[in-house]
Amino acid sequence: MRRGWKMALSGGLRCCRRVLSWVPVLVIVLVVLWSYYAYVFELCLVTVLSPAEKVIYLIFYHAIFVFFTWTYWKSIFTLPQQPNQKFHLSCTDKERYENEERPEVQKQMLVDMAKKLPVYTRTGSGGQFIQSQLERQLSKDLRKAESCTSSAVRFCDRCHLIKPDRCHHCSVCAVCVLKMDHHCPWVNNCIGFSNYKFFLQFLAYSVLYCLYIATTVFSYFIKYWRGELPSVRSKFHVLFLLFVACMFFVSLVILFGYHCWLVSRNKTTLEAFCTPVFTSGPEKNGFNLGFIKNIQQVFGDNKKFWLIPIGSSPGDGHSFPMRSMNESQNPLLANEEPWEDNEDDNRDYPEDSSSLAVETET
Repeated sequence: MRRGWKMALSGGLRCCRRVLSWVPVLVIVLVVLWSYYAYVFELCLVTVLSPAEKVIYLIFYHAIFVFFTWTYWKSIFTLPQQPNQKFHLSCTDKERYENEERPEVQKQMLVDMAKKLPVYTRTGSGGQFIQSQLERQLSKDLRKAESCTSSAVRFCDRCHLIKPDRCHHCSVCAVCVLKMDHHCPWVNNCIGFSNYKFFLQFLAYSVLYCLYIATTVFSYFIKYWRGELPSVRSKFHVLFLLFVACMFFVSLVILFGYHCWLVSRNKTTLEAFCTPVFTSGPEKNGFNLGFIKNIQQVFGDNKKFWLIPIGSSPGDGHSFPMRSMNESQNPLLANEEPWEDNEDDNRDYPEDSSSLAVETET
């Protein structure tokens, strides 16, 4: 009986959390709807007297508004992409893994799986402890290989899968997300490989939307302030519209600038705070391919799609080109310094992943 009540309570709390998670989105929608009313009706149709000025203001406003709402919609309703089936443990392997009581055997099972997958990033925490445990159990040949690294294969014990490069588990969405950047409450969605381009476009058009409103409203704000226009209801909408536009512009331009910097370095927010670990060790510029190629990794090669919220990011989100591979193919890149923060960026890329310890990561 108590168990039933606990399950019902847990389900009710999850339902409440799902409903509350839409509150930030609702706030943004209400602010946008009010801004539309204030700009179109109170400013353009009531305050602005020149017909030509009304038409020009409305045409440019609606052009920006369409792209702003379009990108916001795509950011919200584009589901985060998850790893495909080959990264999951099979039913047989999952049963063996869960029934196996010896940790060292569980770790070896995951090592064998990692050999067949294109995963080259590792977790840097806890590797030394697991390595010391494995050294007591495994053969001499494997011990020799284990001593070459202190990193561990990234495994999610919630989703029961080996994480692809740049993939992380989102505790809010309760799934592993490919190239996860962060979970954004303002779109109630996880930002990752499938919708990062849309999120960047949303930030760009949001900045443009606020800037356009502020610049076109400013002259009428001055007129109201000086008393050149009659004090009617429109006055309060226009004054408050300028204040809200400037407030959002400042916060959005900072956030957009930060993500532009991340794109120029081909980093995610998580990678900016926690340096990714490769088979050769930690490397904060491991995915940095150069400015142009970094942009193409998000927006694609076809420039005509860069401003339109249509999926054009290259690849499938499971594997990504790396700086070390680019330098091995083109030795001239090894001498480039613009984006280099370490002197050890040019490293040989190990081909054998058997020399890896394993650690479960949530």
